[in-house]
This record gives sequence, C-alpha cells and structure tokens, in this order.
Amino acid sequence: MDYVLEARGLSKDFTTKKGLLKAVNNISFGIKRGETLGIVGESGCGKSTTGRAVLRLVEPTAGQVLFEGNDITKLKAPQMRQLRKDMQIIFQDPFASLDPRISISEIIAEPLRVFNLYKGGNGEKRVAELMDLVGLSKRLVNTFPHELDGGRRQRVGVARALALDPKFIVCDEPVSALDVSIQAQILNLLQDLQTRLGLTYMFISHDLSVVKHISDRVAVMYLGKIVETTTSSAIFKNPQHPYTQALLSAIPIPKIGQKRKRILLEGDVPSPINPPSGCIFSARCPYAMEKCKTQSPPAVESEKDHTVSCFLISDKL
Repeated sequence: MDYVLEARGLSKDFTTKKGLLKAVNNISFGIKRGETLGIVGESGCGKSTTGRAVLRLVEPTAGQVLFEGNDITKLKAPQMRQLRKDMQIIFQDPFASLDPRISISEIIAEPLRVFNLYKGGNGEKRVAELMDLVGLSKRLVNTFPHELDGGRRQRVGVARALALDPKFIVCDEPVSALDVSIQAQILNLLQDLQTRLGLTYMFISHDLSVVKHISDRVAVMYLGKIVETTTSSAIFKNPQHPYTQALLSAIPIPKIGQKRKRILLEGDVPSPINPPSGCIFSARCPYAMEKCKTQSPPAVESEKDHTVSCFLISDKL
C-alpha cells in the first residue's frame, strides 16, 4: 500500500494534577498518496492531538509514525528539522497563528529564511508566486494580519504551509473559524491545490458536511480512539458504529419540511483521565451489552475498506 503517512499504535498521554490523560489511545491508520483522510468527532476526542502527534509537534507517548516508510519517531532533531520541509500544518485560528508584528510577505517568507532558501530576488519572487497561488492580491504584500479578513488571513496560512513544497499537510480545522461562504472558498482552494501540487491531507474537523465535501476517507474518533474508518460516501450511506450513526443524525437536512430522526445519546462524554473499561462508548451506547462493559471490541473489516470497532458488527462476522 502506497501510504505517505501511517500511524501504528499511536498514543499520546498528558500528565495532569488529576492523573494521566489519554488524549490519543492506541490508534492506527494510513493515508494514501494524494488522498484526504478526514478525522471527525466531538470536541476533546483527540483529533488535533493526533494531527500534532504525527508531525511530532507533540511527542507521541507510544507507537510509530511512518512517513514514506520511515519511522520518524526515531529521528534526531537535525533529521526531523529537514523532514519538516515535507510535513506542514494549517492551523485552526488564522489570526492567532500569524505574527501580528510582521507583514504577510514576511510571514510567508519565514519558512524560506529558516531553511536558507530566501536569497535575493528569488525569495521575493517565491513569495509573489505563493501569494498568487492562494489568491492573494499583490497589493496586500505589505499589509499586516489585523488588516485582513478571516478568509485572507487563512490564505496567508495556506501560503506559508506551501512555502517549502511539502508532500503532506495537516489541516487542523482550517475553516471552523470562518463564515460559511468563506469556508467554501478555502475548501475549494485546498482541493485545487491538492490536484495541482499532488498534496496529501489529514483534514481535521467536527463538521461532517465539510468532511464529506473534501475527504476521500473518514476516520471517526471518540475519546481518543478511532471507532470507524471507511470511504466518505460509505460513512454517510452506511454508518455502522452507533456513535457514527448518532453524529450523522444531528446533521440538519437543508430542505423545508424534511427532518431526520435524531439519535440522542444519554449522559456525558467520560473523562479521558478515567476512561471506562471495555468499550469506550458503552456508557452512552443504546445497544450496549454486558460484555461491552468489560471487553474492548476488536477492529474488524465489515466490508471492503470499512473498519468498525463494535461487538454488534464483530459478533455478526
């Protein structure tokens, strides 16, 4: 399988005053070259931590992260620094992620300077190319982040991520802070760039309609674990995990008079500091069996390219 990036048994724990917080708990997935893997789930389920862990912006507690077949968790700092040319990130908040004290041309040029690629007129030419690539007017070259609207600020963030010609980009909720009309523009830009430059994306979002629009495959996370993975079309046509079904039932139908039957989950999301034994979803699952409270369900392939961690599926198989 031609995976650009693959995670195997990836975990990330944080030490808190109340105990060990398992933000990401033994997950595995792969992202094929040129595709977009959408990561969805409720706030606090570990999506963003997963994105940062595969880039080693936070150090994984356990597991492997393979980039083009090489385990990057074993690389020393100088090696990892060179690899960062190929692995970039677009952050959620386009204002907080940009330095307010320097112009957008300097922001875009910063990665080039870090890697000694900004040399004379070539550096300025590259910045102009990147601005044109993401749809930023040349007249904005000396403006500062606070002078731009949210959509243009996010285009600056995209240009900065593209500066070093990366192969893989983590898009950490890149449109959640934008108006709906601007969201569509940024999503279309990301898809156009992927086609033109052959990029591979991990797209993190809590908005299922956005994920459906941009993703080739979707991984659904709950409390630090991936509970279902399949193609974008299959996740909407045939969701098999009870949590995925509940998430999809919350999407409004954009037609007057049409309603979808809601699946209401009782109780609160358990604390990742003290997760339930057995299936992590058992406390809120309407179909929970006795063994769900003591045993963790295996990840099984219910159909081609459709993996589910649920006893309802594995028992049938």
